[in-house]
Amino acid sequence: MSIFFCTPPSSSLSPPPTTPHRHHKPPTSTSLPHKPSLISSLTGAALSFNLIFFSPLSPPPSIAADSTSSAVQFECREEDQRLEDEQRLRNAPELVTNEDIVTEAWQIVNDSFIGTDRSRWSPQSWLQKKEDVLGTSLPTRSKAHDVIRRMLSSLGDPYTRFLSPAQFSKMARYDMSGIGVNLREIPDENGEVKLKVLGLILDGPAHTAGVRQGDELLSVNGVNVKGKSAFEALSILQGPSETSVNIMVKHGNCGPVQSIDVQRQLVAKTPVFYRLEQTDNGNTKVGYVRLKEFNALARKDLVTAMKRLQGMGASVFVLDLRDNLGGLVQEGIEIAKLFLNEGETVIYTAGREPQNVKSIVAETSPLITAPVIVLVNRNTASASEIVASALHDNCRAILVGERTYGKGLIQSVFELHDGSGVVVTVGKYVSPNHLDINGNGIDPDYKKLPAWNEVAERLSKCQKQQG
Repeated sequence: MSIFFCTPPSSSLSPPPTTPHRHHKPPTSTSLPHKPSLISSLTGAALSFNLIFFSPLSPPPSIAADSTSSAVQFECREEDQRLEDEQRLRNAPELVTNEDIVTEAWQIVNDSFIGTDRSRWSPQSWLQKKEDVLGTSLPTRSKAHDVIRRMLSSLGDPYTRFLSPAQFSKMARYDMSGIGVNLREIPDENGEVKLKVLGLILDGPAHTAGVRQGDELLSVNGVNVKGKSAFEALSILQGPSETSVNIMVKHGNCGPVQSIDVQRQLVAKTPVFYRLEQTDNGNTKVGYVRLKEFNALARKDLVTAMKRLQGMGASVFVLDLRDNLGGLVQEGIEIAKLFLNEGETVIYTAGREPQNVKSIVAETSPLITAPVIVLVNRNTASASEIVASALHDNCRAILVGERTYGKGLIQSVFELHDGSGVVVTVGKYVSPNHLDINGNGIDPDYKKLPAWNEVAERLSKCQKQQG
């Protein structure tokens, strides 16, 4: 699993220049794998596996066992070398050349970017861009960063951009684990899901405690996570800041198993505010919930708020998404699922190939079934539009306010090996009613709050589109 990040439409597209770093060329050339950050994408559209392919020809029976053993040993040595290289680069980012950093950023775009302006993006033009930029002099790290900025701006996508090391470090508030790790679901040799650490916050709790990139997560507080989704494991990892969690990890493919106690250090602040109100002369209790952004605490704190409001007697709910510019896509998806019946569509996603559209559906029964009003305005964007369209198109809520912003693109954030990063558009999403949200937005049902009996009547008559 990787984490999709929705860039707020009002975010700055012109980061301040960074301080030049003294450049030391490494004694040997190093292949730079992508280093997806803790906030890279959630369904894997922006990340790729490094697969080792073996010959399909089987060896003679007499040497089959020895050959298999040799292959495993080779794989382990290769894995150990990769981890050693990764550790060396994390500890000494100045060993990475300026050319390496530019090439790394170019490769991420080449593998992941979904162009929305076909006149400005093509694999051929992007390959020419690489030849052009690497033909220029890159005497300083600052110059390399400027080249990356210009290279990304040529794509014509305002959401694909460069992050300085200082800007990248601020992304920690989107840490979904609380210990600074990014997990990805990877199938093992038997087709079962195992969870690997695909990214670490430098000097974060897990990194400091000894967790390494590439480690397999085996258990959390004694709970076996084999076969669990990354989101399920992250839910177990989460807890109050400054408390400890025990994790069992296997270092690399072939390394030892280690039990590690990690102190949680959540930087995110709760984005949820709620209160109980009464209408209709006190006859109707309304649970009002304001959700400011979709960070690592959004779903957990929203569940707490909804349960408390239910306990206080709320029979209808208002979910306020006004001025919510987005955040973590997966948090938006999981929040939408709280209101939907099992099997109902949350959103459709499309990646590099437009025809390859996938649906995301709810897997369980809803947390609440009471009528819902969702408040939206022109600053309701991205993950907020996922929630609004999912509830509206599945006849679970009516929308009140203004047309939403219309950002239907999904970004993934990648960390480069010098601590900087790139934000890249890797996909788009389409509402359950097959509305292309990007550039269009979602129209509300009402501009002003209707009476609750009118809400209930409209929802009762609502018809979901089929397919």
